[in-house]
Amino acid sequence: MSDWNKQIIEEFRANEGKVGGMFANNTLLLLHTTGAKSGKERVNPLVTIEDGDRLVIVASKAGAPSNPDWYYNVVANPEVGVEYGTETFQARATVTSEPERTELYEKVANARDSFNDYKVQTTRVIPVVTLSRM
Repeated sequence: MSDWNKQIIEEFRANEGKVGGMFANNTLLLLHTTGAKSGKERVNPLVTIEDGDRLVIVASKAGAPSNPDWYYNVVANPEVGVEYGTETFQARATVTSEPERTELYEKVANARDSFNDYKVQTTRVIPVVTLSRM
């Protein structure tokens, strides 16, 4: 895990799900996945929005040409752990398809403008994943 992610995770846990810096006005969650190849637990801090009773995350990787590793983990192992605020629960990750993918992506981009930049920085279609409590 990168030192940057480690610092965000520690701050998230120490402050009941709140972090400062560039994420100060955003809602984050900690996504616990099982590595698609390694089988090891991985934890990633991700920007999220609520959509009804689901949480929505985006596999943007800041507009990189490839998907983030956590995306491949949820495709291979869709049962995930989530830390959200002060809650911890199990969830099922579902990769959305069109037209829902675009609708949810726009909702996330409205909440955090950088996602508008990400979609023009890459030629790939950026996946959107929903998390439903189990």
